[in-house]
Amino acid sequence: MYTGGCLCGAVRFEITGPIRNIVYCHCSQCRKAQGSAFATNGIVQTADFHIIAGEGQLTGYESTPGQTKYFCKVCGSPILSKRDSVPEQVRIRLGTIESDIAERPVAHIFVGSKACWEEIGGDLPQYESYEPGR
Repeated sequence: MYTGGCLCGAVRFEITGPIRNIVYCHCSQCRKAQGSAFATNGIVQTADFHIIAGEGQLTGYESTPGQTKYFCKVCGSPILSKRDSVPEQVRIRLGTIESDIAERPVAHIFVGSKACWEEIGGDLPQYESYEPGR
């Protein structure tokens, strides 16, 4: 099980299942939403993601049609996103998880739109869009 929350502590959550498809996303939307060079996201089954405190402190923004990003309306921490097309899963911002994460990233995605000042290191595969199979 994983636990996590926002910067101010108003929103708290638990994850009771595995985190899949952890990626470093370099798209311009993720850069803007994170205020950083990339976002580190992982997929969790909706049934395994539980808000345990502060659900009323979450607010959403539909960044693209059918996809809503949720963040704490007190401190602004991005927590998760949901797509209408895949209601059985949520995408979690891994920086909000406080537990040690057993799973590891599998790829860098949208590297064609990465920040010009970002240098990608390491041996993970890099893809121009989503990783194969998604």
